[in-house]
Parts: sequence; structure tokens; C-alpha cells
Amino acid sequence: MVAASLGGPEVLAAQDVDLVWPQGPQDVLVTLHAASLNPADIFFRQLGGYLTSDSPFVLGHDGMGVVAAVGAGVTGLRPGDRVCFCNGGIGGTMGTYAEAAVVPAAQLALVPDGVDDLTAAALPLVAITAWESIHDRAALQAGEFALIHGGAGGTGHVAVQLAALRGARVAATVSSAEKARIAHDMGAEVTFNYRETDFAVAALGWSGGLHVAFDNAGAETLQQTYRAMAPYGRIVTLMGLPGDDADLTAYNLNLTLHNVMMLTPMWKGLSARLAEQAAILRQALGLVAAGKLTILHAGTFALTNVAAAHAFLESGKAIGKVTLQIT
Repeated sequence: MVAASLGGPEVLAAQDVDLVWPQGPQDVLVTLHAASLNPADIFFRQLGGYLTSDSPFVLGHDGMGVVAAVGAGVTGLRPGDRVCFCNGGIGGTMGTYAEAAVVPAAQLALVPDGVDDLTAAALPLVAITAWESIHDRAALQAGEFALIHGGAGGTGHVAVQLAALRGARVAATVSSAEKARIAHDMGAEVTFNYRETDFAVAALGWSGGLHVAFDNAGAETLQQTYRAMAPYGRIVTLMGLPGDDADLTAYNLNLTLHNVMMLTPMWKGLSARLAEQAAILRQALGLVAAGKLTILHAGTFALTNVAAAHAFLESGKAIGKVTLQIT
């Protein structure tokens, strides 16, 4: 499926595209069975990719499928292996809204038995993002208080689970009773409905000062979160840093602020970082296989109905991940 122009979901259209194979000796040809949508897909559909290319613009970062062929230098993978990955969809390398993809071997993760195709397709971007945020940047420790914004969202529900698995005491912001129930099921000790209460006041009262906060809502929410933090607290945001509030709360509390943009290694061509992200994905798949990490599925659409999938994701009604069935 190609983004024939920039705009709404209607710009996505079926088109035959030549996929060059073989490419490099470390590349793998994957027959795709499933893919998943992410909010970034909407951004790229509306505004264009990070990279320019003569190839048609095929969206989609997350994919799952079966190895069809391997390059001459590939070891550890063979035709028939079930794999998943995060690659493409930002311009340049074609994305996963397709029947096949060419992916560097180092970016592929074997899918364990017992992990279904759609879950494997839905996992990569959100698991890598949440892992980099909770483990690598925030360095969340057992017993610490953590707040996850959007605790029932695509990335949020994974972040809640990873924080709980660390042994932290976890709170989540939500917008409804249904989402509160989901966040509790994922491991949140308490939830705050941001439409009904001042979450910063509630979180401060619950924790006495948060050690870690995870933001995927944006500037206003992030600045409100400063007021709930303990001195020397750590905040991770997926939305970019807006600066301090009028009272210089972040400065006065000595807060550490981190940007997390997990697509940076892809568009900057950072091969070592991409391999590290694949290693994170393999660990996350192990947690799924062990029953310790759950992926919520909001809905599945046929690849040919990807425009409807985009419209559903944009509607704000999706709780969990939206996936595409390709086979």
C-alpha cells in the first residue's frame, strides 16, 4: 500500500512495487503476514517521510512474517523462520504495509512458539520505546514511584507493565473507567482520570513525589507533571521537551529530562543502535512468551483496508494496538 500523496487516509492505495532482491549479503527477504499501525504513521502520511527516495512511499515500521531467503553472509536465520522487526516506513526503505520486506538480519528477532502473528507484529515499536524509556533512560528501580501517562494506550500499556515488572509502584493517567480497569490489569496500583481530577495533585499525594514519569501526551501535560515530581526525579517524554513552567519547577527540583525518539537510529543509519533495539525486542518477545507481558489488540484490518485502519486509529477509539492482516 502506497501513500500516493500527502493527506488523509484516502491517499493510501494499492500499487505494485518492485522489491529488489538480492540486496546486501546481510539482508533477509521476509514474506509479511502482519503489520501494525503507530501514531507516527499518521504523521508521515500527512507530512511526508524523514528520508527522500525514488521508491514509492510505503508506510509501516512494525512487521511480522516468515523468512523467504537470506543473503550470502547471514547466519542464524533460515527460510521458514518466523520473525518480527521494526524497520522502514520513514521514506527511503519501504515499510511494512506490503506483502514482503527486505530487512537487515541484525534487526530481526525470532518469534517464539506461542506468540501469535498479530502480537509479534504489534510488539516492536512500542516495546522498544517503552523499554528504552523505563529501563535505559529513566533507570527505574524497585520500590520507586512511577507515573505512566496514557496507561491504556499503545505504548502506555506496555510501559505500565515494564514498570511493574521492575518492582516499581505504578500509577497511570486515563480518560475513562474502562481504561482505568485496563491499566489496573496491566499492573497500575492507582489510576487518575485526568478529565475529572488534577492528576499532578493526586499523584503527589499518592507518592509524596514521583521518582519517574513517562509522558506521551505533550507539552501541557508534561509541564503539569513537574509539580508531582520528587527532587532529582527523572522524566521521559516521547513528545519533545517544552521547557520549564512559569515557576521553574523542573529547575528548582533538579529534574532530569529525557527525550526518547526510537526512530532516530533508523533515519540516522546508526547500525549498532538498531542492533541494540533488536536485542530489546528479543527480550520483550521472551516476556510475552512467558506470559509476563501482554499486548492489547484494538482491532485488525485487512491490508487492503488500511485506510479504514488509519481512520480508526485517528478516531481515538482504539484501546491498544491496531494491526493489519496480510496473508
